Amino acid sequence: MSHVRVGPRAVTRPVAFLTAGVLAVPALAGCTSDEPAGKPLAAQDVAAAPRSRVADGGTLRWAVDSVPETLNAFQADADDTTNRVAQAVLPSMYRTDDTGRATRNPDYLESAEVVDTEPKQVVVYKLNQQAVWSDGREIGAADFAAQWRALSGKDSAYWTARNAGYDRIEKVERGAGDLEVKVTFSRPYADWQSLFTPLYPKDVTGTPDAFNDGARRELKVTAGPFAVQKVDTKDDEVVLAGNARWWGEPAKLEQIVLRAVPRDKRVSELVAGKLDLAEVDPETADEVGLAAGPRDAGTGTPLMGPQGTPAAGAPGSPLAGDRGRSAAQALRSWALANGSDEEAAEEEVLAREERRETEAKAQRRQRALSGFEVRKSLEPAYTQLALNGADGPLADERVRRAVARALDRKKLAEAVLKPLGLPAEPVGSHVALAGQPAYADGSGALGDQNAKEARALLADAGWVPGGPVKKTEKGEKAAGAEGDGEKAKDGKKSEGDDGDDGTYIVGEDGKNPGDGGDGENGEGGAKAGDAESGEKHSSGKNTAQGGAPGAYAPKGTAAPAAAAAPVAKDGKALTLRFVLPSGPGSEALRTVAGRVSDMLDEIGIDTAITKVPDESYFKDHIASGEYDLALYSWPATAFPATDARPVYAKPVPAADGSLNVAQNYTRVGTDQVDQLFDRAMSTLDRKEARDLLRKADSRIWAAAGSVPLYQRPQLTAARKDLANAGAFGFETPVYEDMGFLKKGARGPRPAASPSS
Repeated sequence: MSHVRVGPRAVTRPVAFLTAGVLAVPALAGCTSDEPAGKPLAAQDVAAAPRSRVADGGTLRWAVDSVPETLNAFQADADDTTNRVAQAVLPSMYRTDDTGRATRNPDYLESAEVVDTEPKQVVVYKLNQQAVWSDGREIGAADFAAQWRALSGKDSAYWTARNAGYDRIEKVERGAGDLEVKVTFSRPYADWQSLFTPLYPKDVTGTPDAFNDGARRELKVTAGPFAVQKVDTKDDEVVLAGNARWWGEPAKLEQIVLRAVPRDKRVSELVAGKLDLAEVDPETADEVGLAAGPRDAGTGTPLMGPQGTPAAGAPGSPLAGDRGRSAAQALRSWALANGSDEEAAEEEVLAREERRETEAKAQRRQRALSGFEVRKSLEPAYTQLALNGADGPLADERVRRAVARALDRKKLAEAVLKPLGLPAEPVGSHVALAGQPAYADGSGALGDQNAKEARALLADAGWVPGGPVKKTEKGEKAAGAEGDGEKAKDGKKSEGDDGDDGTYIVGEDGKNPGDGGDGENGEGGAKAGDAESGEKHSSGKNTAQGGAPGAYAPKGTAAPAAAAAPVAKDGKALTLRFVLPSGPGSEALRTVAGRVSDMLDEIGIDTAITKVPDESYFKDHIASGEYDLALYSWPATAFPATDARPVYAKPVPAADGSLNVAQNYTRVGTDQVDQLFDRAMSTLDRKEARDLLRKADSRIWAAAGSVPLYQRPQLTAARKDLANAGAFGFETPVYEDMGFLKKGARGPRPAASPSS
C-alpha cells in the first residue's frame, strides 16, 4: 500500500516563530487527565526468537524505497532509509518500545537523569564504559558538544533540517569523568530524551563542511552492531556489514543489504529469490498468503489460487493430469481424425500450450512465494484528511467543520483495515496513537458524524441547498481553493485570562455533541477509487460501487441514502478539489477518497478528484497549498510536544512577505494551540505535559484543519525462517538479533493479534 508519508525529523523545517506569553486554558471536553491511553491496537509481528535459535552468518536482503541521498539524518533530504541505516550503525541514547515510549538504550547509556531544575535544567548522561567508535575512540562529551553546536541553529553554515531541543541547550561539557556528559539547558525542555539520537561522531558534526557533505555517501566512523560498507548508486543498494569493534551482543547476520525496489516490483523480486524482507501492498500480501496456505500432500502444490480458484496443477485445475507435450500431440491427432482441419487442430494445440505455460508460470510463482509469510501490524503513523484552510470556502471554520462532521471515520477505517484482518478503529488524536501516554480520543471537541448538523454549519456559512448557480464563463472555476470563496473572519477575542481563541468546542457550551441529530448521518456508499484525473463527484449522481477488491455489498443491503441537493453561495456551487496520487499502490487512498466524496455528497458538497504523479503529489500540491482536500500520513513519535508542534503551529508571515507554514500544510492554526505545545515542551511534570498535549489536540480537532482517519497498515513479506524482523510496529528494530533460524529450529508460533 502506497501512502504519502512525512517524517517530522526528515523534512526541511523552517523556523517557527514562538508566540510570546502563556494563556490560562479552561478545561476542554474529551481531555480529562485520568483518561487512560490504553494499549496499542496491534502487536508487532517479527517472528520473535531467542538468539540461541538464530544461526550465525548470512545476508539479509531488505527492500527499501530508495538509496538515500544522504546518510546524515539531520539534513533536509534524509529519508526512511537514512533513518534505517542510522539505527543500525550509530548510537541511540533512547529507543522506542512496543508501546511507543522512549526507553534507555543500555548499549550506550548506563543512566541519564535530570539532576537540577533550578536555576536551570541540567541532565547528566553516564555512558557505557565499553562504548567506542569504530576507530577505537571513546564516545564522549566532545561528540555531544559538536552535535549540539551543529544543530543549535546558531551557525547558519550548517545545513540542518531541524534544531528542536538543541536550541534550548546552553552548554555541553564533560562531567565528573570521561564517561559523563553534562548538558545545561537555557530553557526547560521536557523532551530532552529525544536528543543525541542518533549521535554522530565529531568527525561528522565538528565542521560545516563535514556536516554538509562528509556524510552524504559514506560514514567512515560508526558505533553500532553494523557499519556502512558501501553505498552503491549503480546497483541501488546500501551494504551494511558487521562492526568488528561492537561491544554488545554480536550481530547474527554477516550483512544487511538494503535494496531500492519500487513497490510494484517487489513481488517479482520475491519470486526471483532476490529479497528476504519487503513491505508490500495488500494485493501482494494476499498472493503471499495464498501461496503459504494449504498444499496438496502428494505434490506440494497449493490447493487454492487467487479468488478461491484451484491453483495451477492442483486437482480440479483445467490442466490437472495433463502430461506435457505428448498430451498436446494426442489432442492434435484426435482433432485431425475427427474431421478438424489441420489449421484448427494446430490452433487448438497452441492455445492448449499457452494455457499450460501460463499455469506452469503461476505454479512456479506460487512455489517461490510459499517460502514467505506475511507479517502484519499497524505502523506508528496515521492517515488524515487534510483541509486546506488558506483561502476559499475552507478558510471558513464552519465549512471545515461541516466537512469533518460529514465523515464516518469508522467506516473509512474499516474500508482499509478490515479486509487485512487488522483492528479497524479510527484514530482519535493528532498527537499520539493508542498505547502512547498522550493518547486520548479528543474528537469529541469536534462532535460525532451528523449530516443534519453538517448541513446546518454550511447554511450558517451561507451555503444553502438549491440556491441559484450562475453559468460559469470559460475558464471560471467553481468555489474552491482557487475561487473567490468568502474567507472566514478572525473571530478571536483578545488574549485574556480565559484563553478563549474563538474556536468552538463541542461540549463547552453545555450542548451535547449528539443533540440535533435526526438519524441523517449519511452513510456514503463506496465509490470507485480509480477515477480519471479531474473526475467530478456530484451530489445526486449515481456512482459505481467500489472499494477493496472482492468487497461487495451483500444481497439485501440497504441502498445508500439519497445525496443532498448541491449547496451554493453567491451563484457558485461548493466544489472542492480533491488531489490524490496516481501511482501503483495508491488504490487504498483512492478508495478512501471515493468514500469521502460520497459522504460529502450527502451534505451537498461536490468534489473534483484530480490524480497527479506520486513524485509531484507532495512537493507541488500539498506543500505548495494547491489543493482543497488531500490524504497523507504523519508519524506518531515518542516526543509529540517537539515533533507535532510544527505540524499544527499557526502559520506566520515571513520577512519577505510569504507565509511561513513550517510543516502545517493545512495552514490552520491558533495562538492557543502553539502556547499549549510550548507549555508541554517546557514542563518536566509528565502528567502536566500529557494533559497539555490532550488539550492542544482538542483545539486542533475543533479547528478542523485535519481529520485523523486510521492507523496505517504495515504488511511485510518475510522468509519463513527469518527471525526478529518484519512488521515492527512502534518498536525500534534490534538489528543484532535479526537472522535466519538454525535448521530444525523453526516451530509453530502464535500469529500477531490485537492487544486487548
